[in-house]
Amino acid sequence: MQNVTLNNGVEMPILGFGVYQIPADQTEQAVSEALAAGYRLLDTAAAYGNEEAVGRAIKSSGIPREDLFVTTKLWIQDAPAQDNTKRAFETSLNKLGLDYLDLYLMHQPFGDVYGQWRAMEDLNREGRAKAIGVANFYPDRLLDLIINNEITPQVNQIETHPFFQRADYQELMRENNVQIQSWGGFAEGKNDLFTNPLLAEIGEKYGKSVAQVVLRWLTQRGVVAIPKSVRAERMAENFDIFDFELTDDQMAAIATLDTGTSLFFDHHDPEIVAWLSKRRLDG
Repeated sequence: MQNVTLNNGVEMPILGFGVYQIPADQTEQAVSEALAAGYRLLDTAAAYGNEEAVGRAIKSSGIPREDLFVTTKLWIQDAPAQDNTKRAFETSLNKLGLDYLDLYLMHQPFGDVYGQWRAMEDLNREGRAKAIGVANFYPDRLLDLIINNEITPQVNQIETHPFFQRADYQELMRENNVQIQSWGGFAEGKNDLFTNPLLAEIGEKYGKSVAQVVLRWLTQRGVVAIPKSVRAERMAENFDIFDFELTDDQMAAIATLDTGTSLFFDHHDPEIVAWLSKRRLDG
């Protein structure tokens, strides 16, 4: 496994396993199979409703805690955001059955972002969250957070896939020492990704699937990827991407697929802002 080094020196695997949209009753088995396949980075969130199942899989795996890199995410908190963020962190930690997190992300750029971030900075200083970061932050919000706070986010997890490549934003993050991480790396199959002629042709040259080409393309760009699957054979396939390398011409060809727009939702859309901001988690 290749690692990336975050701006505070923490080492993070460049390829991990995500559990978004995996039902809680299937998550424990899926994570157990992912760990057996070799994954050591696990990505969940309070909003996914499956932290407890992830925790059970970690416990039953017998893998030493220091060999795992576990991420979960903070949902938008009511006032007082600083206090509620720390309570939310404890809730997630208890559900996961862990003493610390390797990475704690602010899931959405809404609510009292500053209050939430101050609490996350405290958790980082205390060593309870080894790294902290954000998700779904566009450039203006990310730079605002960096400029006006003490700790620069270690990671920004954003929609990144062949149809929304974020190359310019990745460069801006690199200039500010923020690691880009992809969610939706397969675009959830939209735009017929898995039968895309260009990606399929590239895959044929290496004896690889379209999914493997996409994951190789992401990681070769230095983007941390967290593919999801509930099928053990697909997990193993997704993990098997480090024995080939795309050429500059192939990388350039894939760049032509970029549409420059989200395939899911725009965090600048007032309706999306209102919908996300009103959502609260049970418990």
